[in-house]
Amino acid sequence: MKPQVVIIGRPNVGKSTLFNRLVGKRLALVDDQPGVTRDRRLGDASLLGLDFTIVDTAGWEDEDAASLPGRMRQQTEAALEGATVALFVIDARAGLTPLDEEIGRHLREQSVPVVLMANKAEGRAGDAGLFEAFSLGFGEPVAFSAEHGEGLADLFGALNPLIGDMMPDPEAFAEADDDEDADLSAPLKLAIVGRPNAGKSTLINAMLGEDRLLTGPEAGITRDSIAVDWHWRDQKTRELRPVRLIDTAGMRKKALVTDKLERLAVADARHAIDFAEVVVLLLDATRGLEHQDLKIANLVLEEGRALIIAVNKWDVAQDASGLFNGIRAALDEGLAQVKGLPLLTVSARTGKGIDALLGAAFEIRAAWSKRVPTGILNRWFEAALEANPPPAPGGKRIKLRYITQAKTRPPGFVIFGTRLDDLPASYQRYLMNGLRRELGFSGVPVRLTLRSARNPFKQD
Repeated sequence: MKPQVVIIGRPNVGKSTLFNRLVGKRLALVDDQPGVTRDRRLGDASLLGLDFTIVDTAGWEDEDAASLPGRMRQQTEAALEGATVALFVIDARAGLTPLDEEIGRHLREQSVPVVLMANKAEGRAGDAGLFEAFSLGFGEPVAFSAEHGEGLADLFGALNPLIGDMMPDPEAFAEADDDEDADLSAPLKLAIVGRPNAGKSTLINAMLGEDRLLTGPEAGITRDSIAVDWHWRDQKTRELRPVRLIDTAGMRKKALVTDKLERLAVADARHAIDFAEVVVLLLDATRGLEHQDLKIANLVLEEGRALIIAVNKWDVAQDASGLFNGIRAALDEGLAQVKGLPLLTVSARTGKGIDALLGAAFEIRAAWSKRVPTGILNRWFEAALEANPPPAPGGKRIKLRYITQAKTRPPGFVIFGTRLDDLPASYQRYLMNGLRRELGFSGVPVRLTLRSARNPFKQD
């Protein structure tokens, strides 16, 4: 495994900005107000040849353990377990605070090596805080500016003696090409989305068997989309299968989202959908299926991701049979473009239904990635045309010559023929439904393109 470097510090000292600087991307949400980061976030960092895993954490606050800030602090403390190095970040411009000193006392009690970083040290405004930092007892602080990238060489000088000899073989972390016919043995990229308080983080914790993500009764706790690598044991084959679980922020109606941070969090959730292979839309059994759920589902399908609908809190559902049938009917009506979406019930509290959900996720990824041989595809196509020939508007026949699969993930098909502009949408739906039903694409978004052969004698 790569060395793990954990960023620790009080709120608003620039931890997430430092995280983004080291991973080379704006992965973590950043804002001027404190307390933006709530969960641990991991990223692949590279610093002048040093490759390591960098961990962003919530700001350290002195609050009751049962409160939201207190639970955030527990997540930060948990991040230190197994860490190779701790980057203790202070704000050089603000100088030392009592909370900085408390964090310093806690870190001195740990066995993790500490690199002290005085952030926001650009110019002379941070000189006083830089000198004050010596009193923390961690040696000479690294003067740094995460915003401007100043001090990278000094940070390398501090980290290299601690992790330089731990560099793994780079070939072990070489990523496979993300081609269309992807290797199904690769980790399943599974995103959990839904409205606030549907139980997304609780469900992922139940899968992992640990309190990896911050949860609680407060709506909207999750802000960043957090990816967690994990292995699930298939109950049928007993095989360990790799999964990358992605937790996301709750997605409310657009009109209700007025806070800048919530807008950023929702944008991050949409990005997570783009990254995922399979998306689980988590419903709340105590609230049923709402219009916002259908909007989220439509977004997932428009992006071409494989979609599963899971109803959480099933252990407390009222009139379970009626609720299930009502949701099924509403999905068939509201998402008519994709028939047969998987609908499952789970309980994040008891763990019931989780194995069935993961099994369905692997199955639908296989269908989403499937390529049909051209011969089989065209035999099906000919049979479909024979069973229900295309119409002849105005007495002129529409000729459908052949079909080919142009891509996978999502499956995309191209039909070649003549007068295709006149082919009714109802007939296209007939072909799409037949593809899904007879060729193994049930519940998967399918793209169908019509392409007329160009006439070389026709003048432009």
